[in-house]
Amino acid sequence: MIRSRTFLLGLPRRTKRLLQVSVDVVLVCMALWLSFIVRLGVDNPLQPLYNHPWLFVAAPVISIPLFIRFGMYRAVMRYFGNDALVAIVKAVSLSSLILSLMVFWYNDHKAILPRSVIFNYWWLSMVIVGGLRLAMRQYFMGDWFNAFQRAPSSDREGGLKVAVYGAGVAGNQLVAALRMGRSMRPVAFIDDDRNIADRVIAGLQVFSPKHIQRMIDVTGAQEILLALPATSRSRRREILSYLEGFPLHVRSVPNFAALASGQVKVSDIQEVDIADLLGRDAVPAQEDLLAQCVTAKCVLVTGAGGSIGSELCRQILALQPSVLIMLDHSEFNLYSISTELEARLLRKGWMTKMLPTLGTVRDQAKLFEVMSAWKVDTVYHAAAYKHVPMVEHNIAEGVRNNIIGTVNTAQAALRAGVANFVLISTDKAVRPTNVMGSTKRISELVLQALSREVAPVLFADHANVSRVNKTRFTMVRFGNVLGSSGSVIPLFHSQIRKGGPLTVTHPQITRYFMTIPEAAQLVIQAGSMGAGGDVFVLDMGEPVRIAELAEKMIHLSGLSVRSERNPQGDIEIEFSGLRPGEKLFEELLIGDNVVGTGHPMIMCASEDFLPWDALKARLSELLVALDTDDYDSVRRVLCATVSGYAPEGEIVDWLYMQRRPD
Repeated sequence: MIRSRTFLLGLPRRTKRLLQVSVDVVLVCMALWLSFIVRLGVDNPLQPLYNHPWLFVAAPVISIPLFIRFGMYRAVMRYFGNDALVAIVKAVSLSSLILSLMVFWYNDHKAILPRSVIFNYWWLSMVIVGGLRLAMRQYFMGDWFNAFQRAPSSDREGGLKVAVYGAGVAGNQLVAALRMGRSMRPVAFIDDDRNIADRVIAGLQVFSPKHIQRMIDVTGAQEILLALPATSRSRRREILSYLEGFPLHVRSVPNFAALASGQVKVSDIQEVDIADLLGRDAVPAQEDLLAQCVTAKCVLVTGAGGSIGSELCRQILALQPSVLIMLDHSEFNLYSISTELEARLLRKGWMTKMLPTLGTVRDQAKLFEVMSAWKVDTVYHAAAYKHVPMVEHNIAEGVRNNIIGTVNTAQAALRAGVANFVLISTDKAVRPTNVMGSTKRISELVLQALSREVAPVLFADHANVSRVNKTRFTMVRFGNVLGSSGSVIPLFHSQIRKGGPLTVTHPQITRYFMTIPEAAQLVIQAGSMGAGGDVFVLDMGEPVRIAELAEKMIHLSGLSVRSERNPQGDIEIEFSGLRPGEKLFEELLIGDNVVGTGHPMIMCASEDFLPWDALKARLSELLVALDTDDYDSVRRVLCATVSGYAPEGEIVDWLYMQRRPD
């Protein structure tokens, strides 16, 4: 059977079509002959051929051209679907109608033709022609014998046994794709709809969620695939919480937005989106806020190759700016995002001009040259070092990139007359215990100070020339984003694949989480608000305990947590201790003075600030301390400048440790 199937599939397309036409000629004649037998009986089976030979010539002559016209020979048999069935019904119905008209016009009184023969010919043709195609589809898919096996063994049939949660359109498409792929074998549906519980869809029994254990016992399912692309995150969270109690690996088909955009197919199975575990539904964007600083304007994104910067570029491009300038110091990251967006630009036919620009925010002259040459309207400043332990021991680079990089970018924007400047900040800037958080808070202070100066004298401008400030500076502060570089989620996935253990720094450590697309969208909207100097805070929802998140990921991988209470579990969670500069709990506000905005997910915080002249003096002290490797002075300046900064240990740069005497 396998060899014959391989032989037929390997035939040239022309040969396959000739074979189909030849078989259809035989089938049409068979349907016509059977229509006489059904009406007249089998006493003289050859009588229809003797009495009406012209009909057996006319039937295929009429039918085959109509079959060709309706595209029945263009359909690939392995992917034969509803459209092809509709085409068969149309072609057979029209051919039967034409044949009946011919019978009416050609009236042979010697051999009267019963009128019911035409009706019999119509339904028999549909059954035979369509039925053979459906049978051949099963044959080519390899499922020819499945229907005759009551309980096929996994050894004979192969593939991982999976249950599909969701018996709707996406679920049925997923089952069809899995049956063609053969790597997984669908054995059951699970669905919340009580009206279809215990019914059979696509040959699979539908179980209600409360009978999942019975489904496992009956079918031997090893994995559950969520086919719920249009379900809200809050509902998906409820489902995932319920499924945690069963020893099954849970995976998912992509969400509705990804399916609708054509980025993925229903058959693209992936691990459960951790955003579903958070269960928070995204608030629809306000189109006027999205477009205000972007559409038909020249936009610059610094750090465009990073996690947040690249997503900002994706969403900004969709808003169709006139020019999108992507600046990054990493050639590979810049190449990756520019290649992706160029393909999208070509596919959509948008007129945006894209400019991938290699450069660093530590080069103010280059920044000013780019902004002034292209007359940039809006800057989204996402370039920063953000990994807490890394910056903790690379202090000089962290300060120069995060603080001086922000000063350079802001002053270049001010000199070039940029209208809008948005800084991407972090919750770690609130009462920081690490260098990274303190550098981000000073970056906020820079913009707060500049926004209150009508004509500031720029930092490092020894000529003391004041510049007219036409730039509206705003800051957007939020917590962790899911899936960013260095995020705990990819680390957990990797550790689970290796068999564990999962490393968590502390049993009680909690973090705020948000998806990268949602964060980028809110950043764009927040950047359109305020009069200048505003610190916007995104609503991050409820904080998540990382240890609980690790447990959920283990359970949804079909595994169990190894602990003192369960020593036979699969994967252990190890607590490694807080890393240098790491906090147990993150905050979003320094004070309690926060007000709402026109957007339900965006708040505006009123934070203390330093005047620009005083801040410039602190920045000068900081640079002198860095140049002389005087990290005690660095610590003193950071503590004096950043309210609530409380470093937990000695501030030591790795390079400084190598240089200092024993």
